Amino acid sequence: MKLAVNQMGLKGEINIPSDKSISHRSIMFGAIANGTTTIKNFLRGDDCLSTLKAFQDLGVKIEDDGDIITVHGTGFSGLKAAENAINVGNSGTTIRLITGILAGTTFTTELFGDSSIAKRPMNRVLLPINQMGAECSGHDDTEFPPLTIKGTNHLQPIRYEMPVASAQVKSAILFAALQANGESVIIEKEKTRDHTEDMIRQFGGEITVSGKEIRINGPQQLSGQAVNVPGDISSAAFFLVAGLIIENSRIVLNNVGLNPTRTGILDVIEQMGGNLTIEETGDKENKAGKLTVETSALHGIEISGEIIPRLIDELPIIALLATQAQGTTVIRNAEELKVKETNRIDAVATELNKMGASIEPTEDGLIIHGKTTLHGATVTSYGDHRIGMMLQIAALLVKDGSVELEKSEAISVSYPTFFEDLSKLYQ
Repeated sequence: MKLAVNQMGLKGEINIPSDKSISHRSIMFGAIANGTTTIKNFLRGDDCLSTLKAFQDLGVKIEDDGDIITVHGTGFSGLKAAENAINVGNSGTTIRLITGILAGTTFTTELFGDSSIAKRPMNRVLLPINQMGAECSGHDDTEFPPLTIKGTNHLQPIRYEMPVASAQVKSAILFAALQANGESVIIEKEKTRDHTEDMIRQFGGEITVSGKEIRINGPQQLSGQAVNVPGDISSAAFFLVAGLIIENSRIVLNNVGLNPTRTGILDVIEQMGGNLTIEETGDKENKAGKLTVETSALHGIEISGEIIPRLIDELPIIALLATQAQGTTVIRNAEELKVKETNRIDAVATELNKMGASIEPTEDGLIIHGKTTLHGATVTSYGDHRIGMMLQIAALLVKDGSVELEKSEAISVSYPTFFEDLSKLYQ
């Protein structure tokens, strides 16, 4: 599709789509809890709908009246064998987290997804889950989907030092640990988003977190809750960057989730000299706030270490932000980008360089030289929603030529109304 180019003066307010991570988990927790869970502001993107359909396939009654989703949970033991293999679509969150839930069942489940999912490494989840007593395997003796998950009702606790900083892997182990007999201990490599830990508490479970060490006893019974999903900071990130780099802009974003394990991009914006104000709102379960950004003079910084897991999904759009900052920005310790929907290190460098950026990919990140003028090109999302949205924001800077985006349909995975919301800001 042809992207909008040469925009100035983006102004207005946007209500950001609901948080993808919390939407996924609200269905999962509702399904494994006893009693009714109601979910307000659920994200009806393709990925989260894959999670909803997966639990319907596992026998959970889920109703959607278009406003509130109601999940009728009957506990872990209420899950039933699916009649057919479960299709997770493009959702890495679904396939990894559901593996931990299925580990404690008494039946076998097959999980598959699209061509992107077929390339996602799964040993990071399968190895610890198998140590707990389940039998999980990939396709043809590999670690890649389709997966076969043979559960057991005799799961053993685990002490596990995470070799990678991954909230998905941690969450899968936590779901299994809730069903195991005894105390499990997980030591994180770096602290990652903690929505699963928060929701264990919200649904009446017990979990102890001390620094990077997490302790959880099993088995536990959870109780249905009312969940109000805040806006997704990963979706807000595209408008935050647009407001900072497009001339004469001021954008207000409402109800953005401010979980501290997810707000690394806000720290980066402030370190780069961005004009950002934060007005906190929300409730104790799900902190949220109103964010306002304005066009800013930015400078390059180094982004590395413990902040990386707090902004891993935002790094493609942060890379674009860095192309419009004076000086060099260096991103390190971000090798996780290689195993997302695509290799985001290579994808970001290749596509933005086509448009005139000066970016060097490295083994674990990017070196970005700014400030650069971007021009027209034919680019691709590689079927990755975050690459697609980043390239549309980049196109807004283009004054010379047009920008054609291939595989634009991938954006509906997390933000079906992205182009519509962006167009509201054009003056």
